[in-house]
Amino acid sequence: MTDSKAESGPARPVAIVSGGLQGLGLGIALELLSEGFRIAVIDLPEDPEMPDRLNVGLDSCRYYQLDIADLAGHEDVLSEIEADFGRMDCLVNNAGIAARPLTDILDLEAPAFDQSVDVNLKGTFFLTQKFGRKLIKAKGSAKDVYRSIIIITSIAAEMVSTERSQYCVTKSALSMVAKLFAARLAPEGIHVHEVRPGFMQTAMTASGSSGRIEELLGDEFVPIRRWGQAEDVGRAVASLAAGRLPYMTGQPLWIAGGLNIAPNL
Repeated sequence: MTDSKAESGPARPVAIVSGGLQGLGLGIALELLSEGFRIAVIDLPEDPEMPDRLNVGLDSCRYYQLDIADLAGHEDVLSEIEADFGRMDCLVNNAGIAARPLTDILDLEAPAFDQSVDVNLKGTFFLTQKFGRKLIKAKGSAKDVYRSIIIITSIAAEMVSTERSQYCVTKSALSMVAKLFAARLAPEGIHVHEVRPGFMQTAMTASGSSGRIEELLGDEFVPIRRWGQAEDVGRAVASLAAGRLPYMTGQPLWIAGGLNIAPNL
């Protein structure tokens, strides 16, 4: 993947993708590159080789190591990104952890619950807060620029799984986070979007009960009877970040093959 479609120079918009090293985050990063964005990828491991692996230069992609649960680290990383690229236009909140091991809600213990809250909810909330403040401060230099925050939730924001209760709780809370920031930031010209992926074929899904999902796909539980792919989510995010849905904010966009439609009786 290259940034051959993109213009050269500092005018190109900048998108930050948390959890962008693999899975949905990587798919999102690749589609944003194709859309002409420069991207700043945030993730937990060290990976200085990421731009080389994507076959792009540092002018198009940079990597920043951050555990989003480390709230004290948010300001430094965002300031570094702003200094490196000269601007910031979009934050894609994709980083999160799954419920592993799968645990019945009656057996779930507090440390597992707290870890999900710290990463999925608290980390995302305060990273969004910091980013929103920076966008407001930069308002004078952002005329005619579509600015956005995109929060990747899940069908678990609405659909119940009693073996993934902490995941469901944090994703449903993130749906409200999207609405709250959408209401607060709309007067500032900043759009906030929620994207709800369905059954996605990623390493995270493979580590869970993917056999059950295969059964549901075979039983026509999902109208579009296939696994979702990272590029499906990536294309939706890229369209939102590019401002193709300008009269929309704070609403969930299901990328789930029609899973939210009740099955035929």
